[in-house]
Amino acid sequence: MKAIPTAIPDVLLIDPDVMSDERGYFFESFNHRSFVDLVGREVEFVQDNHTCSGRQVLRGLHYQVRHAQGKLVRVVSGTVFDVVVDLRKHSATFGRYVGTILSAENKKLIWIPEGFAHGFLVLSNAAECLYKTTDYWYPEHERCIRWDDPTLAIEWPLQGKPVLSARDVGGQLFREAEVFP
Repeated sequence: MKAIPTAIPDVLLIDPDVMSDERGYFFESFNHRSFVDLVGREVEFVQDNHTCSGRQVLRGLHYQVRHAQGKLVRVVSGTVFDVVVDLRKHSATFGRYVGTILSAENKKLIWIPEGFAHGFLVLSNAAECLYKTTDYWYPEHERCIRWDDPTLAIEWPLQGKPVLSARDVGGQLFREAEVFP
């Protein structure tokens, strides 16, 4: 496993060591010791989530203001454009985002520490994402920033209109969002 730096230093793209032969492939999608070495701190995951979405589904930008969740995200089927936004007010990268392609084919993972909003756009006919979280889901603390916020100006690789949930349509603008100290 190796870490690939992103434009936001605390957000890491993780490239696993894949062993392939005529039978297929094998890789460790998570190894606690290796992960702690990569991120430089102890991390405890308490929940695994699994999403399945169709083409042009856009989920996000989601985060929890209390019980903030770190997330380790990977795609097991299909392809997504994954986006992470820094909501840490005193960070040098506050309000900036990182966007990257995660797919079953490239097998990359992304580590999103606490203090970030997360979302993704499905680029394939369907995509299944698995992600580990460092805290439980608390719907009363969940928040959503608009995917098309003009301040963030995220360059989503859209082909037409995205498919959104009612919650995501009603997301707040970045300038009105609760952020982390």
